[in-house]
Amino acid sequence: MMKVCDSRLPDAQAEAPVPQQRGYLIWDFDGTLGYRPGQWSGAMVQVAQRFAGLDVDLETVRPYMRKGFPWHNPSLPNPPMRAPDDWWNGLLPVFEEAFIGCRISSEQASTLATKVRSVYTDVSEWRLYDDTLVTLRELGAEGWNHAILSNHVPELPLLIHGLGLDLLVDHVVNSAETGFEKPHPGAFQAVLAKLQDPAEIWMIGDNIEADFFGAESAGLSAILVRSFDVRAGRRADSLREVRQFLG
Repeated sequence: MMKVCDSRLPDAQAEAPVPQQRGYLIWDFDGTLGYRPGQWSGAMVQVAQRFAGLDVDLETVRPYMRKGFPWHNPSLPNPPMRAPDDWWNGLLPVFEEAFIGCRISSEQASTLATKVRSVYTDVSEWRLYDDTLVTLRELGAEGWNHAILSNHVPELPLLIHGLGLDLLVDHVVNSAETGFEKPHPGAFQAVLAKLQDPAEIWMIGDNIEADFFGAESAGLSAILVRSFDVRAGRRADSLREVRQFLG
């Protein structure tokens, strides 16, 4: 008798079913998915130590990092698609003022200011939170697509690639390219234009004004993570807790 071959794969080898697409999760990056220890102030301290052998007080630098950046005036759009050099040149006075505030001569402060870019964007200094990759993978397996919307430096795509996030994220929308800083409506319009009208969209981030209220003003549902604010209608301590709001 002829043996009939069964072309079906054994259960253990069968391909996993493709999950039904549920929509998009738009993630903030810095403070939500990843972080740089010491943030901008830490980078300034590193520059002073590495290039001038100077001990700079982190707390002395920190107040200078709270002003002068594009996201400190989000109501004012910036030129879209600025060359990265132009974007960074706009911050040189901020860095110089901070170094001078640390009692560094104006001449040396000017030289050190030009070193901040290479130090801040060194991907080896950046970290992902412990729950970032596992959460994005799990939610992806459940049918969610991922995008990133961030107020950040022009080198953000390189950082995302170096951290391995580009394998999980479909779109990266960065204020340094669009000219719109969250919570400006233009920032959310820029990312929505890339998503081809999915059925469901959520914004997830750690900043109550930029991520939560900005998204809600744009008509999106939002979740505040890694920070506490009584005004947030939805809040999660970790990324893995986000699922409770997604249904």
